[in-house]
Amino acid sequence: MKLTGARTRLVAEVITALLLFGTGTTQRVFTSKAYRVVSYEPDFVEPLENVTVTVGREAVFTCVVDHLGGYRVAWIKADTKAILAIHNRVITHNNRMNVIHSDHNTWQLKIRDVRRNDSGQYMCQINTDPMKMQVGHLNVVIPPDITAEDTSGDVMVPEGSSVRLTCRAKGYPEPRVVWRREDGRPIVFRSPGQAKNSVETFDGPELVLDKVARDDMGAYLCIASNDIPPAVSKRMVVQVHFHPLIRIPNQLVGAPPGTNVTLECEVEASPKSINFWTKILDDQGPQIVASRKYANEEVTINEYTLKMKLTIINLQPDDFTSYKCTAKNSLGEVEGSIKLYEIVLPKPVTTAQENLLENVSADANMPPLHDDLRGPPFSEDRHQGEGAAPHQGSPHPTKPLPPSRPHNTHAVPYLPTDPAVAGRGDRSLPFLLLLVAAAFLACVWATP
Repeated sequence: MKLTGARTRLVAEVITALLLFGTGTTQRVFTSKAYRVVSYEPDFVEPLENVTVTVGREAVFTCVVDHLGGYRVAWIKADTKAILAIHNRVITHNNRMNVIHSDHNTWQLKIRDVRRNDSGQYMCQINTDPMKMQVGHLNVVIPPDITAEDTSGDVMVPEGSSVRLTCRAKGYPEPRVVWRREDGRPIVFRSPGQAKNSVETFDGPELVLDKVARDDMGAYLCIASNDIPPAVSKRMVVQVHFHPLIRIPNQLVGAPPGTNVTLECEVEASPKSINFWTKILDDQGPQIVASRKYANEEVTINEYTLKMKLTIINLQPDDFTSYKCTAKNSLGEVEGSIKLYEIVLPKPVTTAQENLLENVSADANMPPLHDDLRGPPFSEDRHQGEGAAPHQGSPHPTKPLPPSRPHNTHAVPYLPTDPAVAGRGDRSLPFLLLLVAAAFLACVWATP
C-alpha cells in the first residue's frame, strides 16, 4: 500500500517524536545510611500567558519548567494537533517559527510576522506519564483600515436636497465608525415628518442628511477605531450651492466732509461670488477700483460668507451719493444700495469769557437811539428866560432838577426818566465800560 505525501510526513513526524521525546528517566538519590530512589517529577513554574499581537509583529510564548531531568518539552498547536517543536528542534515546516532554550528551564516559542490564521491555542507539553501541559491563546488583531472602494468622497449638491455619505472599514475586532464635523459644530438632521435634531457625533457606516442647508456646508470626518492603534479617518467635504444673498447692516450712513467713512455689505454665496462696488451718479456710475481715494477689502467669515468693505478717504461734496455693492456667481446676481449723506458739524461752544467779550463789543458798537426820544433844544444857560436868544451852534438840553423825596426815606439812586436826558448815550458809555471791565477782572480772578 502506497502512502501519500501527507501521510508520509505524518509518519515521519511521529517517528521523530518517539525518538526525540522518549519516555523519560528517573533520578536516583543515595543517602549515607541506606540506598533510596527519589523521583523528581517536572513541573511548570508559572502559567503560560495569553498573547495578543498586531498582525505583522512577533508573538512569543514562554514556558518555564523545573526538574525536567530527562524529559522533553514539546510545542503543539492545540486546535490542529500539529507538533511544532520538540525540545530544541523545530518540527513544523513553517520557517516563521523558532524555539529558544535559555536559563536551563525556560523554553520560548517565537512566531515572526504573525498572520490572522496564526490565531488559536498553543500547548507547552511535557512527556510525563500522565502527560503535563499548559495552554495559551494567541490573538492576532488587525488595526482598522478604511476601504476606499466602499467609501464616498466629496459631494456637491443644491440647497434643499439630500446627501448620503458612506464609510466602510475593516479590521479585527470589527471597527466602529463615528462621524463628526471638522469645525466642531453639531450634525443637524431634518428628517421628513420629524423635529429638527442636532448631535455632536453619529455612529454608523452611513450618514444621511435630508434637506441640507447652507449651515450644513463643511468638512465631515469618518473615524474608524477598534481599540487597536492607530485609529484612521477620512475627510469628506459637503458643498451646498445657492443663489447669492446680500445683507446691509446700515443702508443710510452719514459723515462730515474731510473725514473717512467705511461702507459694509455682507455676502452669502456658493460657489464663491465675484464682488464689486459701484458709485451711483444719475442712476448709473463706474465700478470702483482700489486707489488713493478708495480702499476695497473683503473679510472671510466662513465657507460661504464674507464681508465687503469700501473705505472712502477725505470726503468731498461729490462723494455724498449712493453706492451699490454687487455679488455674482453661476447661479445668479444680487445688488444692495447704501446712501451716504453729509453731516453738518455744529459751531464750537464758546466759553464764558468769550461771551463776555462779544457782549462788550456789541455794546461799544450800539447804534444811536431814535430821534423821537430826544427832547426839544434848550439853551445851555438854565437861568435865562424864555425870551433869551439861544447860543450859536448845536443846542444842548438842560438837565432837569432831581425830584424831591421825603426826608425819612432811604437814599434811592437817581435815574433820570426825562426823554431828553435818556437820549444822551455819550455820558453813560464810560460807566458801562467800567462795569464790563470789573466783570472781566472778576472772571479772570475766579478762574483757577
